Amino acid sequence: MRRALRLLALGLLLAVQGMAGAATPSTPATVPDTIEQRVAACIACHGREGATTNAGYFPRLAGKPAGYLFNQLVSFRDGRRFNTDMAYMVQHLSDAYLREMAEYFAGLQLPYPPVSPVSDATPEQLQRGRQLVREGDAARGIPACVQCHGAALTGVQPAIPGLLGLPRLYVSSQLGAWLTNERHAMAPDCMADIGRRMSTADINAVASWLAVQPMPVDTKPAASLPAPLPVKCGGMPAK
Repeated sequence: MRRALRLLALGLLLAVQGMAGAATPSTPATVPDTIEQRVAACIACHGREGATTNAGYFPRLAGKPAGYLFNQLVSFRDGRRFNTDMAYMVQHLSDAYLREMAEYFAGLQLPYPPVSPVSDATPEQLQRGRQLVREGDAARGIPACVQCHGAALTGVQPAIPGLLGLPRLYVSSQLGAWLTNERHAMAPDCMADIGRRMSTADINAVASWLAVQPMPVDTKPAASLPAPLPVKCGGMPAK
């Protein structure tokens, strides 16, 4: 009887030790030190691999010119652009690190979601938006958007962004930030000058028209413009 109890106790002890061993967490897997892993925080707002979300505000990052993305990251870090989350994330990052992030997102070639042609803008608003985008308003010193952002409006290398495939709210808010002097770029700040010449109605018209335009077959930024920029812009290298 005594021998049986000792064997039972030994069995219970071995079982407890086995359970304890099973409960011991294994060595955590090593997190890969890659640029994909390091920019994972961007996905929370900008969507999978920076391709934007359906939240209606955050801009697409994938495929934008690297020079443009780098300039924006630097502006958030240095206080020319204002967003609490963005400033917190990049405030201690070096130029080299920001450029690496920009080049990563610029290299992503992801499909754009279908663009809905439905809009609550009036036909007159959409026509005014098309006019400003395609022709500008010479009497008020407003160049056409296509003169800088390319005939296809997909941007121009190395630092002019595309205007298609962006949420309407984002486009209108950024144009409004130029108008109200809340957003700045490297001098000469061409968009600040242009934005201040636009009215709220102009901004809503442009954003509404751009938001319903289908994406072209080739969504990549143009390699260059057919003519010089109509205004000097600090983000683009002088030729």
